[in-house]
Amino acid sequence: MKKISAIIITTLFIGFLLIGVADMPPFGSENNPAHNEVMEKYIYDSLEDTGAVNIVSSMILDYRAFDTFIEASVIFAALITIMTVLKEGGNKYED
Repeated sequence: MKKISAIIITTLFIGFLLIGVADMPPFGSENNPAHNEVMEKYIYDSLEDTGAVNIVSSMILDYRAFDTFIEASVIFAALITIMTVLKEGGNKYED
């Protein structure tokens, strides 16, 4: 019974994803969400607004600096947690 329910749920999920993909605009279309005024602002004004050397640096270090800092903090916290859990020679109980 578990196998049948797993197959049904997986099939429904795949169908849901295919419906979503079918509703997407064609690749390269001018109506794509990526082609809007925000993209033009970043491309044409980012170097002047931020003083960065290139567009990628201006995106990461100026426009999205707070978001990038939070992502780096989460990765750092995960690393410290993994190192703590996997630490060898930690507290050992003596019998």
